[in-house]
Amino acid sequence: MTTHTAVDHPSRRLVVALPQTYDEARERYESLVPEIDLARFAEMASWQATLALAEINAPHGFMRYYRSDISAAMSGSPSMWKTTQYLMGNHTIAERMFRHDPSVMLHAPLRTVLYVDPDGDTKLAVDQPSPLFDSYGKPEIAAIGRELDGLLAGLITSLGGAVPPQLGTETETE
Repeated sequence: MTTHTAVDHPSRRLVVALPQTYDEARERYESLVPEIDLARFAEMASWQATLALAEINAPHGFMRYYRSDISAAMSGSPSMWKTTQYLMGNHTIAERMFRHDPSVMLHAPLRTVLYVDPDGDTKLAVDQPSPLFDSYGKPEIAAIGRELDGLLAGLITSLGGAVPPQLGTETETE
């Protein structure tokens, strides 16, 4: 019996400038990535019904599982950044990886951060999905990581940001 495994894996953080003010970007992000209705998903009678509901509730492929107003948490500290942290994903997509390796849930859902930088510009930060999921060494999981890259590119476009070239469909992650 192996007592432990250590896997080194690459991580590529993408930081994308958004054209809106922080408050406008936050509102737009939350409209494009709606909050998951866990109670409604729990009522589904079959996985097929769950898939259909996810299609409706994730118009851009993602739902919000968590939101934290970091600005409020840091209130009173000398750090006065406007920042919101999210977990966004889609459990019906994650299931297609989970069936091959449950530890993929370390990286699903994806963590994203909206913040204002020192120049007052609004930024979206996220670790690129494909390098994270490539690290599992299974082509089935890696393919879904690339699919998530595409969904992320679509979300960035919908937010008005310029899609980083690393998310291009022809770009290989290195």
